[in-house]
Amino acid sequence: MFSDQMLRKRILFVIGALIVFRIAASIPIPGVDHTALLQFFQNNQFLGLLNVFSGSGLSNLSIVMLGVGPYITGSIIMQLLTMMSPKLKAMYHEEGEIGRKKFTQYSRLLTVPLAILQGYGLLVLLARQGVLGDLNPFQLFVNVMIVTAGSIFLMWIGEMISEFGVGNGVSIIIFAGIVSRIPTATSQVLAGYNPQDLPLYLAFVVAAVVIIAGVIVMTEAERPVPITYAKRVRGGKMYGGVSTYLPLRVNQAGVIPIIFALSILLFPQLIGGFLSGLASPAAKTIGEYLQIIFSGQGSYAWLYSLCYFALVFLFTFFYTAVTFDPEAIATNLQKSGAFIPGVRPGLATAEHIAKILTRTTFAGALFLAGVAVLPLAMQSFTDNKTLAIGGTALLIVVSVVLDLIKKVDAQLSMREY
Repeated sequence: MFSDQMLRKRILFVIGALIVFRIAASIPIPGVDHTALLQFFQNNQFLGLLNVFSGSGLSNLSIVMLGVGPYITGSIIMQLLTMMSPKLKAMYHEEGEIGRKKFTQYSRLLTVPLAILQGYGLLVLLARQGVLGDLNPFQLFVNVMIVTAGSIFLMWIGEMISEFGVGNGVSIIIFAGIVSRIPTATSQVLAGYNPQDLPLYLAFVVAAVVIIAGVIVMTEAERPVPITYAKRVRGGKMYGGVSTYLPLRVNQAGVIPIIFALSILLFPQLIGGFLSGLASPAAKTIGEYLQIIFSGQGSYAWLYSLCYFALVFLFTFFYTAVTFDPEAIATNLQKSGAFIPGVRPGLATAEHIAKILTRTTFAGALFLAGVAVLPLAMQSFTDNKTLAIGGTALLIVVSVVLDLIKKVDAQLSMREY
């Protein structure tokens, strides 16, 4: 890699940008009670997810505590809006590079109000939990502006990495935040090391290798649909007649269904917290039960895991149906003179692709749901929170590393040619 001057500069730029990001992630906002913050994070699954997308900036309540979360949320909202607005759909799919640049600019503009709302909500929530001191309106306003600016700053760093570095900048920032937690987790395991637990540690290493290998296989897996281009004669020359394939990925939805599922599971906890603060004994009892059941811990952990599994499974089908349109694929194939052997063009082709997509999505949904609940299952078997692998973080790390390898290989191949 480092023998290629251009690639070397790109890699060094990525390293420099990540150093700036990690420095920003270590600068806390004022008035933080770190002991109360640690306890609050241990009892909240959703904030753990937000911490992943903030690059571990939220766990320190740093100036970049929101991370790239608002930008990701804005991008997801814009993608969902393309299903409801023909104008946005045409801009993203039909207007080429200029249309995609406009679409990206709208996502950036949407990031600002989302960051303000998310920052305000988190700061008020943390202040009520005793993590932050009593904030007067001016202090709250200043802190909201600081964390909003930090989120926009990270979004800018991510886009600079995409333009002048290697890989997707936003994904690399999330990846760096996840990897930065490895030394802490390792030190916790070493501090609690017991020679009698050596078989458990060896079993964990073997399980980790098998799980990572399985995630790589399923992330890269695709179902090829054979396609043939019709022969055409133009100016005395024959064109077409080429056979290729349309790759349908098994995991079309990525990590989005896990994010949606955790967002839904957050609401019973919020409702339970609200009800437990009321004066009515019945409401207080219901609220305490909701908080216990949806905390993902204790004797009701199996019920939480079951709900989590079912929601991830259903959201995988939902998101795939929203983002992948078999009718549009069939129309584009017909316009370009391509067809699936043995299938009539048009509606029959769309139905054929939809049938294959349903089968592959079923396998992808089972895989995603299994990976999502894997940390909860490992924690229940080992009674050790540090000996758990799986979930959103693992999927992101695997996807980013695979993408980086492909980008580096492509750059080296260009150099050879």
